[in-house]
Amino acid sequence: MPALAIGLMSGTSQDGVDVALIETDGEVIARFGPTAYRTYSKKERALLRSATAAAANLTERTARPAALAAAEAVVNAAHAEAVEPFLAGNGIKAVDVTVVGFHGQTVLHRPQRRLTVQLGDGAALAARLGIPVVYDFRAADVAAGGEGAPLAPAFHRALVTALRWQPPIAVLNIGGVANVTYIDGDDLIACDTGPGNALLDDFLRVRTGQLLDNEGRIAQAGKPDENAITRFLAHPYFAKPPPKSLDRNEFRRAAGGVLKSPGIEAGAATLTALTAAAVARIVPLLPRPPKAWIVAGGGARNPTLMRMLAERLAPARVESAHTAGWSVDSLEAQAVAYLAVRSLRHLPITFPGTTGVNEPLTGGVLANP
Repeated sequence: MPALAIGLMSGTSQDGVDVALIETDGEVIARFGPTAYRTYSKKERALLRSATAAAANLTERTARPAALAAAEAVVNAAHAEAVEPFLAGNGIKAVDVTVVGFHGQTVLHRPQRRLTVQLGDGAALAARLGIPVVYDFRAADVAAGGEGAPLAPAFHRALVTALRWQPPIAVLNIGGVANVTYIDGDDLIACDTGPGNALLDDFLRVRTGQLLDNEGRIAQAGKPDENAITRFLAHPYFAKPPPKSLDRNEFRRAAGGVLKSPGIEAGAATLTALTAAAVARIVPLLPRPPKAWIVAGGGARNPTLMRMLAERLAPARVESAHTAGWSVDSLEAQAVAYLAVRSLRHLPITFPGTTGVNEPLTGGVLANP
């Protein structure tokens, strides 16, 4: 029987909390409900950046030194403050919600060390909301030797199955990190392709004070440095077949020259092109080239990036998630809601082809109020 589930997602762009309601049995999506967004304040974003920097030294995933403890308190409060007005504003009673999926805020992802850290206290959130919460989705997979990411492929498969488009189809999410799900019949393959918006956003924040390249206008005014892109793509990560995943800051050193670029437009153009070029590098590593790419996340709202993707992925179609009738901005939050229901039903959320785990594996920790 379908359950009413709320998904919460605070991605590697560290810009805010997405909220989404869906009705699902963890296999078929019966209904999409309302969505919402709670932005992080400037002070909260600064605290999350500090926590991410401090997390680089962690060796134990449950450790919470001062910066991380403070950031975790902010993460919990922000998520509660996102859900409470969402429920009230949509006339939804907490008792009618089966589960809240709480992804938390990733501050470190080092699967090769079997270490992934998501800030967020699921038990405290469940107590405040009065709703069961499933959280800590990645830990079981990483402990079993998997990459722990991406998590959304099972949800993407459910979406693509309902579309009935000619396979193979690739679903590309571009947040701070970009990740892809390849769907072709029984084949379900996924990985992080490389940087998404993180390098570009950080570059613009430091150089201009802007949080992002609104509609890709800055990058559109510049010319990409193709030599820098070629050097960047020499990184061994791009030749490694999926499944594979990476940390938000994995490529800061490789892109160091671009980040120090004296020209803001040229730097933005090059960093945008890096994202598109990294996505294109996955195509030869897939069983067959996708016939269509469906793009979600913040990157889908950047026309310059979408144009670069279309150029590098031709002759495949490159479409916004909106074209497919999906939510561009809330797809990951919807996925977290879907995964929470799968977790309650002990259905797998990670697979050999998506994270490299030896067998399909469920995940998540249930906290009751």
